[in-house]
Amino acid sequence: MTTHEHDSSPDAASAAHEYHLPIDGFEGSPEEIERQWYLQCYQGRGDSMLQLTWRAVLMGSVLGGVLSLTNIYIGLKAGWAFGVAITACILSYAIWTSFYRVGLVRTKMTILENNCMQSTASSAGYSTGGTLVSAFSAYLMLGNPDLSIPIMMGWVFFLAVLGVTMAIPMKRQMINVEQLRFPTGIAAAETLNALHSTGTQGMRSARALAIAGVLAAINQFWLAGLALIDKWSGTALDASSLSLSRWINAFNEKVFTQTWMNRTVDFLWDPIFLAAGALAGFRVCASMILGAVTCWMIFVPAIQDHGLAGEGYRELIQWTLWGGVSCMVTSGLLAFAMQWKSAMRAFRSFGRMFARGSTSDDPIQAELDAIETPASWFVAGQLVSLIGLAWLAHLTFGMPVWQSTLAVILSFALSLVACRVTGETDTTPVGAMGKITQLIFGGLSPARTPAPVDVTNAMNVNLMAANITAGAAGSAADLLTDLKSGYLLGAHPRKQFIAQFAGIFAGTLVTVLAFKVIIPNPTVLGSDQFPAPSAQAWKAVAEAMSVGIQNLEPLKVWSICIGGGVGLLLPLLGVILPKQQKYMPSPAAIGLA
Repeated sequence: MTTHEHDSSPDAASAAHEYHLPIDGFEGSPEEIERQWYLQCYQGRGDSMLQLTWRAVLMGSVLGGVLSLTNIYIGLKAGWAFGVAITACILSYAIWTSFYRVGLVRTKMTILENNCMQSTASSAGYSTGGTLVSAFSAYLMLGNPDLSIPIMMGWVFFLAVLGVTMAIPMKRQMINVEQLRFPTGIAAAETLNALHSTGTQGMRSARALAIAGVLAAINQFWLAGLALIDKWSGTALDASSLSLSRWINAFNEKVFTQTWMNRTVDFLWDPIFLAAGALAGFRVCASMILGAVTCWMIFVPAIQDHGLAGEGYRELIQWTLWGGVSCMVTSGLLAFAMQWKSAMRAFRSFGRMFARGSTSDDPIQAELDAIETPASWFVAGQLVSLIGLAWLAHLTFGMPVWQSTLAVILSFALSLVACRVTGETDTTPVGAMGKITQLIFGGLSPARTPAPVDVTNAMNVNLMAANITAGAAGSAADLLTDLKSGYLLGAHPRKQFIAQFAGIFAGTLVTVLAFKVIIPNPTVLGSDQFPAPSAQAWKAVAEAMSVGIQNLEPLKVWSICIGGGVGLLLPLLGVILPKQQKYMPSPAAIGLA
């Protein structure tokens, strides 16, 4: 990493001001597209501007570590995870600009430094925590003993390395050639361009972020903090009677009644979901409403009327997840299949994996080959991750090495699907990718006997094999999202990859320690305090698959067929009716709901 600074000239500021993001992309053959990007975006920016510096990586690690706490909390509350890139962009800009104004630092960050910083923060805050709120939480909910901190850190670290390096061969095809949108990547690039074009815009954005954060904190205290006053002062004040959550609960009981509330149909006030809806967009939100109404207000009452399911989320999720997962998986696989020509080009590029030097006589193409992350890093990352994960899986769960190897191989195939879905919908179907692996290992490695110990081992193997797939898919999609913003800004791809890789270390440390503090006792998982909906789904599938796929009830099989059919139909309708495609519901969002 370089530490010298030479970027504060008026020319650099003017270049940032005049630069226009190529959001609409380029046209032509793959070689022509890459040539246009090199000439119009990279030259004069990525080849000369400061990017990978110690200050960018260190600040990104600190911010990512802090923001990772948000995703741990949201994941345990709602089962979702959100990228932290945009928040990190604004915070780092505001903090560093403040340091510059008071004289603590000599120069401001360049726009590409800030981009490397957000890559580090995003890696620390997103790619390392997903496994803790899904597979590891499900592992604890199955009654297994708590894992030690070193074991958990090893799992989280090697999974992140597996996913980050797995994205290397996908980047050039999906971002450079196909130019998938990756909406969060576009938003991060737009944010950085606005911040560095006009200083006052950056500070206004920072103030808006601070005000929103204060209001959210006040809201959270009003929802749940007043009960602490009663706890400290006894019952004399009865402050909790003024709690917003108590008023909302009374409203729900009056409007929805307890019957619908047991089906999870009620009014919930939480700024988290307002922010998520604003980021996801109208089509995705409308699709999620459609999926939620169909599932929880039509399907759930129907199966309850037939006496197939009881009440409460834990009971109902075991029936509802099958159609949703199937919808997400088939739509992702179909979208990938419809791009088979691009996929073949991506796989053919593996032939150059061990080639030395440039594969082209064109000097620009040779330079493009030189600045892209080399395929040898992909090979090294995959081998190191495979060895580490296989050793940990065998040591902790008695998982045979061949099963760990198969899980890693499946991870690459399913990460292709996950990254494509992310590029199109901005939602990574991590859970769906894990469910495919759970189904496969349910057939390959069921319990040999009905003995409790054997069944428990089968469930643990099922969970951790799927954990490898889902963790890799999430990390790969996150890296591609960040690389999309770097692509638009004209950044050096290899330097941005290094920044992303650096964030893994801080993210692993903070997320594991934070999880241990937030979940001191496994009994809080699945409670009203931390419903852990994604972990509930993982747990249900592991229990169903522990004795093989034949354990599924007929209704669940029908749900899989119907959900899969919807996942195939909606993308095909978009192809048949291209003018109406923007009005078609998103199958990924329907399945997620």
